[in-house]
Amino acid sequence: MSDTPDASQQLQELMQQVGITSFRSLARQAGVSHWQVRQLRQGKALQMRVEPLLILANVLQVTLSELLVRCAGVEATEPLEQSSTLQAEYDRLQIQMQQQRETLLQEFQLTSLDILESWLRNWPTAAYAATQNPELPAVRLLPLLHPVERLLQEWGVEAIASVGSEIPYNPQQHQLREGMAQPGELVRVRSTGYRQGEKLLYRAEVSPRQEQG
Repeated sequence: MSDTPDASQQLQELMQQVGITSFRSLARQAGVSHWQVRQLRQGKALQMRVEPLLILANVLQVTLSELLVRCAGVEATEPLEQSSTLQAEYDRLQIQMQQQRETLLQEFQLTSLDILESWLRNWPTAAYAATQNPELPAVRLLPLLHPVERLLQEWGVEAIASVGSEIPYNPQQHQLREGMAQPGELVRVRSTGYRQGEKLLYRAEVSPRQEQG
């Protein structure tokens, strides 16, 4: 008979705090094997590799020390040398992950700015010229928006419908600006909406055709 304590109840209590309802869901969310979760349930955390322990602690939103106290029988007042080493590794990886997030954010911003460079350089000048010369045809400003359009394409963002077009009313994608319309009735787009893949970002604003001036 094994002398290691069963930690299933302690693990379930940690799972409940973050809304995880089953051991299978814990394994799926953490991206670890069911065998590794079973090792944790059996109180064998100190026999596990560092990486899955760190991931599980992160998903459960607890420190590695707390996970070991709850699921491995480690005394909180007298932590084992192994737990201190694992906690130090956990802290190091947390710092590394934060640095990676900051690096990715900087790379994302630089890539976006590179795409928008021509717009950033030319749009303020064009906008100033338009305020100084009200007769300047607005159509001449449209090419300056191409970098913005390109950036949206890079992100997979697309317009639901173009302004002025008439389309069947779909309350899931369209927002009535005024009046009433039944699904399927033709409405005119007043302000375009956007989606990114299957995700709706903004509903298009529309008006019933009979209310157009």
